[in-house]
Amino acid sequence: MNSSSSEIETDTHHDGAPKRFTRKKKVAAMTAAGLTVAAAAFAYWTTTGSGEGDADTGTTSAVEINQTSTVTDLAPGSGTQALSGDFTNTTNDGPVYISAVSATISEVNDGSGATLVGCDAGDYTIAGTGAVDSQIPVGTGVGSWGNLTIEFDNDPATNQDACKNAQLVIAYTAT
Repeated sequence: MNSSSSEIETDTHHDGAPKRFTRKKKVAAMTAAGLTVAAAAFAYWTTTGSGEGDADTGTTSAVEINQTSTVTDLAPGSGTQALSGDFTNTTNDGPVYISAVSATISEVNDGSGATLVGCDAGDYTIAGTGAVDSQIPVGTGVGSWGNLTIEFDNDPATNQDACKNAQLVIAYTAT
């Protein structure tokens, strides 16, 4: 077992509480069939986007998915850590229904944002259902999502030292 760990950059949230995030952002899109938000971060972050509906349902814009849980010291075999958060719905005139939030690791970077060689998304597992099943009201920090976990997989047959100090970029999707 290697003792690799992943570190996250930190900053301060608007209420003075610590927040963790990576510097990347991606665009979100919403369709009449569902909401897809792809974003980059490994803790508190937001992303924005827009979409289109049809004449019967009107136009709905994407909501932001905020990860508010803190993930630190991921190491091979160290166990799972929770991924959870809330939403920001300030671009719509009313609530938006979200069924669930899912997550994937879209990038694994070093401290400077360059792609790591020898460490990739396959070294980690994101699991859970991310059920929301509710209307997300207009506002900032509203609603909630959770029931997702992340884990650094222990592969004793592989040298995972390349993952030391990795920064993960997580893409969230709301449906």
